[in-house]
Amino acid sequence: MTDAAVPHLPPISVKGILLGSGPRFARDAFGPIGSFWVLWKLWGLVPGILAATCVALFAYSYERRRQRPGLVVRIALVFVVIQAVVGLATGSAEIYLAIPVITNACYGLTFIGSTMIGRPLAAIFAEELFPLPDEVKASRTHRQVFRRISLAWGCYMVSRSAIRLTILLVFGVDIFVAVSFATGSPITAALMAWSVWYGVRSFRRSDEWGPAIAALEAAALEAEFDPDGRRSA
Repeated sequence: MTDAAVPHLPPISVKGILLGSGPRFARDAFGPIGSFWVLWKLWGLVPGILAATCVALFAYSYERRRQRPGLVVRIALVFVVIQAVVGLATGSAEIYLAIPVITNACYGLTFIGSTMIGRPLAAIFAEELFPLPDEVKASRTHRQVFRRISLAWGCYMVSRSAIRLTILLVFGVDIFVAVSFATGSPITAALMAWSVWYGVRSFRRSDEWGPAIAALEAAALEAEFDPDGRRSA
């Protein structure tokens, strides 16, 4: 890796990525279903559907005002609107909740399929958390890292969807929501943390980008201290 490549690679840290974008990801992924369940239990199906739709619309508006791509929230918004139309037309909470389960299984299969054609889908969603320069995205390290991350997410989505759909059909909405959160927020947070940790670790250890990252960190450390070894003001 030449010195010319060093300025093009942004600083990479697990803590920075997770604290910077993790809360947004959790809001977009779990906000609609959480608001639906609360309002559905308090006032019924229609208020629950309207609440979930409003949460998705608010998140989308928030991301657009900050000129972020908002890929996750845009996808969530599309399916929340479809859910709302179907839910209101059928009057069934079970059908309303089954739609994202089936959709999530399709996502999982798409994640797995994307690795087979050499275009891992996790790399696209990673742009939401930490945009990378084109030269990094075109590298061998980038393809290998996000291929494995895509496989992990795909397997998780497919298996979770199968469990949730079975629970919904057999035990009903209340148990479904409980299982959704039990298999959602904790596992998704852990998988997200692993994805970031694994990605950062792999880039740091790679022959392609490891030296550039080390040089960036050394430059940042040097800038933090004055020539006498004291921390700069």
